[in-house]
Amino acid sequence: MPLENGLEEYAETGLEPSAAPPVKYGERAIAEGKLTTTFPNPRPGRRYHIDITLPEFTCKCPFSGYPDFATIKIVYVPNEKVVELKAIKLYINSYRDRYISHEESVNQILDDFIAAAEPLEIDIVGDFQPRGNVHTVIRVSHRREEAIAPSA
Repeated sequence: MPLENGLEEYAETGLEPSAAPPVKYGERAIAEGKLTTTFPNPRPGRRYHIDITLPEFTCKCPFSGYPDFATIKIVYVPNEKVVELKAIKLYINSYRDRYISHEESVNQILDDFIAAAEPLEIDIVGDFQPRGNVHTVIRVSHRREEAIAPSA
């Protein structure tokens, strides 16, 4: 007999549904916290900008444990790879329970983006909501020394 609310998978385990809540697919992807999904740039050799705004960034203060909220803005010029938007969304959501400073979070996003996509140029701005009468904006940038020629 089917169980309500998609809990059929627990019927086979013998566990009570309340004892083992199902892990949602988004929670699994967020828990991985990796920026890995890319696809080939449809226009290699052409310089164009991709602007992405992520208005719901959250992390936790490493000192107080209080939540921090920010808008993350990413502007990049792709080289051979473009980062999939869903991958960015899930990756950004992986910060929500992480104890990390404003400065480290924005720098880590830059490092992970460079590792995943190797963009020609990238600028990231973390505009954090005021907390305790302090408003913080973190800006980081990266420029490649030489561009990789498009594949033949």
